[in-house]
Amino acid sequence: MSTTLTHTTKLKVKFHECDPLRIVWHGNYLKYFEEGREDFCHTHGISYLDAESNGYATPIVSSSCEHKKPLAYGDKFTVETSFENAASAKMIFTYKIFKNEELICTGRTVQVFLDQNNELSLINPEFYQAWKSKINL
Repeated sequence: MSTTLTHTTKLKVKFHECDPLRIVWHGNYLKYFEEGREDFCHTHGISYLDAESNGYATPIVSSSCEHKKPLAYGDKFTVETSFENAASAKMIFTYKIFKNEELICTGRTVQVFLDQNNELSLINPEFYQAWKSKINL
């Protein structure tokens, strides 16, 4: 099953996110991905707090970021966050950052589920499977 669910988040580059040349410091793109992911999860009803209240943590075990063009101080941009449905017990998100219609950056993160004993869950937690069923994934 390869269903994809997408959400767009609008952001603006802040001064403290830039290097002395007023270009966004490369590490901040992962923060933009996180803002997009949190907005996606809030919109679609599957937040970090949902995982926590069900006894799970969802650490990122893999992240990648490919820069195409820089963002600069004051730029308005969008983060397009897509959820890739997978049968395995993980959450996979891909990201595209656009300024106007121009592709600035792409990326991907993979999160797993750890139970209260910090043990890796090899099956989808019940709350996560219920969420996937609710949104027809």
